[in-house]
Amino acid sequence: MNKRICIISTGGTIEKTYDELEGVLHNRVAVLDVMLASLTLAHLEIVRVPLMNKDSLDMSDGDHTLIARTAGAMAEAHDGVIVVHGTDRLTTTGDRMVALLGMPRVPIVLTGAMRPFELRKSDAMQNLTSALMAVQLLEAGVWVVMHAAALRFPGVVKDVAKGTFVRVPPA
Repeated sequence: MNKRICIISTGGTIEKTYDELEGVLHNRVAVLDVMLASLTLAHLEIVRVPLMNKDSLDMSDGDHTLIARTAGAMAEAHDGVIVVHGTDRLTTTGDRMVALLGMPRVPIVLTGAMRPFELRKSDAMQNLTSALMAVQLLEAGVWVVMHAAALRFPGVVKDVAKGTFVRVPPA
C-alpha cells in the first residue's frame, strides 16, 4: 500500500535559482519539482501544495501561521507532511506549528537547504531524501530533518556557526 505524503513548498534557499541578468539568487522557479522527478518514489503518492515561494527572511507572522495551519490540515488527510522551508526562519514556523497544532496526527517534517539545489555542492537533495524517509518512520510530532539528523520541536535552533540545526536543553 502506498503512503500518501503531502509536500508543502514555501520557497527558501533550496529552491533558489541564479538570475544571470541581475547576478543574484531568486525564488522564481519550482526547483522542487525537478528534484522530485529525479527520484524513484514508486511506493509513495506525493501530493504537492505550492503554498508560497519566499525567502524565509521575507516571511511575515501571517506566513508562519498560514504554513502551520496548512500543514495541520494536510496532516488530517495524509500519512505524513513535509514542509520545504528556508532555514533562516524555519524554527519560527516549527515553533508556531507546535503552538497552534499541539500534537499532529502524523509526523510533520520541516526541511530545506543551506545551499541552493542549483549549486554544485548543495545539501538540498540529501535533505529532501532524508525528509522523505523520515516522514515515514518518525512518530507523530513536528520535526526538522536535515544533515542526517531528526530533531523534534520545541527546542530546535539554527546554529549558524555549524551550518545546521541543533537541540537546546530546556531552560
